[in-house]
Amino acid sequence: MDFDIPEELALLARTTREFVEKRLQPLEKQVEETDRIPPEILTEMGALGFFGLPFPEEYGGAGAGDLGYCLALEQFGRTSAAFSNIIGAHTSIGSMSIYLGGTDDQKRRYLPDLTAGRKIAAFSLTEPSSGSDAASIQTSATLRNGCWILNGTKIWVTNGPIADVVVVYAANDRSKGARGGITGFIVEKGFKGFRVGKVDDKMGLRGSYTGELIFEDCEVPEANVLGGQVGAGFRTALGALDIGRISLAAGAVGSSQHLLELATLHSTRRQQFGKPIAANQAIQWMLADSAVEIHAARLMVYDAAWKMDQGKKASLEAAMVKVYASEMANRVVDRVLQIHGGMGYMKDSPVERAYRDARILRIYEGTSEVQRMIIAEDLLKQ
Repeated sequence: MDFDIPEELALLARTTREFVEKRLQPLEKQVEETDRIPPEILTEMGALGFFGLPFPEEYGGAGAGDLGYCLALEQFGRTSAAFSNIIGAHTSIGSMSIYLGGTDDQKRRYLPDLTAGRKIAAFSLTEPSSGSDAASIQTSATLRNGCWILNGTKIWVTNGPIADVVVVYAANDRSKGARGGITGFIVEKGFKGFRVGKVDDKMGLRGSYTGELIFEDCEVPEANVLGGQVGAGFRTALGALDIGRISLAAGAVGSSQHLLELATLHSTRRQQFGKPIAANQAIQWMLADSAVEIHAARLMVYDAAWKMDQGKKASLEAAMVKVYASEMANRVVDRVLQIHGGMGYMKDSPVERAYRDARILRIYEGTSEVQRMIIAEDLLKQ
């Protein structure tokens, strides 16, 4: 086993961290207050290749693979979750659905603009009546006069309100369920019958756009059936979600590491009863427990991403790292807020923002309960 990170990927991590610290961290308060990322920053992120990190160079990507992508997302975790959220939804599950399941023509047609950040992608699966039970989606797809007609509503779609391209999963035959009854469609913003509904007002993730997408006799050309295969969408969705879960865990590791550094520094400066609070064993144990859990989660992320790059199946590892890293991040941010005391509870504290942002990690891209179901199913099969 070689745990060394290849130098070119280590360089990617260093340059990403430099960008995060110099360009993004100074904007955290602005993004939080205005609930938007400045457009010029998104343009800059696109020019630097952050929207195409894992994809091959032939499609305009950086060719960093999943490990390189996770190393970069770990660094994006050190700032407002809005930045990692737009990249994650766009890259891990939106563009990745086209890369994993698209035809050669679809990849050539869509990926260059997506990897360059000239267009933003979204992934649309969850509905009012189907969340964790994704195979029971109700949005319908009917072939009529050489065109697919979509009808239904998708909710909580990250990047949905701003996306130029949305990969939509719809039921072509509800009787077949996940086995041949769900198809992926590449839907463009201007397609007839497609519109954005309510934009969500969330507890956290300020600056990350999430909302409702409505399909009313939405017309999708046959050429935009993902992979040209009717009924094969659910498999592609699961493959994209594997990558999404690993990269989400990478961001959780980065956020937790940053918070631990803030707590460590604060504990050495904050004086109580005539000494730094770092001198108290209760504080030391919170710091130590956090460091142990972050280290474990980081190794899990790197292992799962490496396996994906080797072409190995890593659905089990993706479920494990998603549930562990997301719950770890919630434990760490809770300890860090406790160490900061009242100061950490104030709105102008990055800890307060991180506390709100961390809660969604245990819900989106598969709840903790769903990840445990996946893990248990694999164990019971054995």
